[in-house]
Amino acid sequence: MTALLDVEHLKVSFRTEEGVVHAVDDVSFSLQAGELLGIVGESGSGKSVTAMTLLGLTRGPNASFSGRVMLGELDLVTATERQLERVRGVRVAMIFQDPMTALNPVQRVGEQIVEQIRAHERVKRHVAMDRCIDLLDRVGIPRARERAGGYPHEFSGGMRQRVMIAMALSCSPEILIADEPTTALDVTTQAQILTEIETLRKDMGVGVLLITHDLGVIAEVADRVIVMYAGRIVEQGSLSDIFYDPRHPYTWGLLGSVPRLDKARPDRLPTIPGSPPSLLHPPSGCHFAPRCAWHFEACSTVPELKNDGPENPEHLGRCWLELEVARRRRLVGGTIGLPVPSAAVAASDGADR
Repeated sequence: MTALLDVEHLKVSFRTEEGVVHAVDDVSFSLQAGELLGIVGESGSGKSVTAMTLLGLTRGPNASFSGRVMLGELDLVTATERQLERVRGVRVAMIFQDPMTALNPVQRVGEQIVEQIRAHERVKRHVAMDRCIDLLDRVGIPRARERAGGYPHEFSGGMRQRVMIAMALSCSPEILIADEPTTALDVTTQAQILTEIETLRKDMGVGVLLITHDLGVIAEVADRVIVMYAGRIVEQGSLSDIFYDPRHPYTWGLLGSVPRLDKARPDRLPTIPGSPPSLLHPPSGCHFAPRCAWHFEACSTVPELKNDGPENPEHLGRCWLELEVARRRRLVGGTIGLPVPSAAVAASDGADR
């Protein structure tokens, strides 16, 4: 099956006065039609830079890129600005993290959607406006014809996000990139936005790349999940792989920090100790090693992103711990932030790492 999007060994770095920031380091993944691929990780892990690079939005005199991003026969990394203009909004559309800053504050929302439609299609203004009103109605904007004449500040956060979704869908894209589409929204509005995205991919076959730090959102809608840390993919697999058989200690930490309704209420939620590293001066070897309860000598070199073998070739992890050892470690106290008694480690697998 041919993928809608193939990202191969993508690297993105930026030159600054303090040095070179390696924002994205050897990232590879694919996206199929009708699939929702979730990307999770802390702030600064490279999620948004990866997504914006796909559309050429990180280009600049101080930026450098390598790798390939294939959209059909077009490589988005080497594509010209004119080629990218033909792709943005038509084949690949993006819902930005903050709709208040993504929308023009002095232009009516309907006119902004009409402008995008007419930039890509030769249609009369009234035809584009009719489509705009239909889109606003479809994403749940009440009194769509009337509200199309409103300005962004006259809409609530949830309604602005719906406007962004309508704009992203205005030219029927093949791929929708949603960068934190539910940030700062109440749970009711969040559920409505996720329902809209779910409907799009199921009814229209749109491939969705969902970027979020909310594992609850991922658990609800994703087919596959990518976990990023300090610019690298540290784990990749199906939803069940990531939630029921996580391979990497960082993934354990993310899952362990989420409250559980099926377990006794702890005095404090466990946390991952320390902070994400500076991408100006990242740790050598495994970037997560300084925060990992299980690090050992081999972690001073970079582990490759490898699969679980024949039993599950699609589940990838970037960790030196062997699969069965990692599973035992996770069961005896792998949640990052909780002290692991040395006796428990010894009982688990001795000193063999």
